[in-house]
Amino acid sequence: MPTIIDLGGAPAEAECAQLGHTTGFAAVNSFEVEVYRLAIVARFGPPPEGCRLAELANHHDFGTYRTLTLRVADDAGPEALAYADLVEPGLGTWLEAGFTPPVTYSGETAIIPRKDLVEIVIGALQTCRPDAHGRFPLPDFEAIHGNLSRAFPQIAEAARARMSAVPSSPNSTVVE
Repeated sequence: MPTIIDLGGAPAEAECAQLGHTTGFAAVNSFEVEVYRLAIVARFGPPPEGCRLAELANHHDFGTYRTLTLRVADDAGPEALAYADLVEPGLGTWLEAGFTPPVTYSGETAIIPRKDLVEIVIGALQTCRPDAHGRFPLPDFEAIHGNLSRAFPQIAEAARARMSAVPSSPNSTVVE
């Protein structure tokens, strides 16, 4: 039987959908869990062989809520076990993975500015992109950008194409 590590429905310090309070809870909760999966991949890389990120339905007296789990196979090798150790604490905030919060809340109402998961990954790639000389402003940005590029090469190519198509501002100056 695999080991199942429950990572929660969103980063620990992030505001998230609340069962019994958030309008449209089931859809918002599932969306947050899927974005959280992408954020875990951004921060720690895709799961190695023997590990799998998966949604888990948790039944409660008030209804069902979903969380993200890491499932580690019984016969998982050292790479999978090391990954599990890294991922087990989860994330504290969306920013740790280069993500903006995918949902904001106004009382019981969830506001989702971008529902397209591809656009969310592109946003993180743009946030963590290198400068014109290929340098990253923060070491974590290099890791996040690399993890997302390896996990989602077609999305990374679309992000690169979009960033290279952005014309320079007439008031910008390049300092060498």
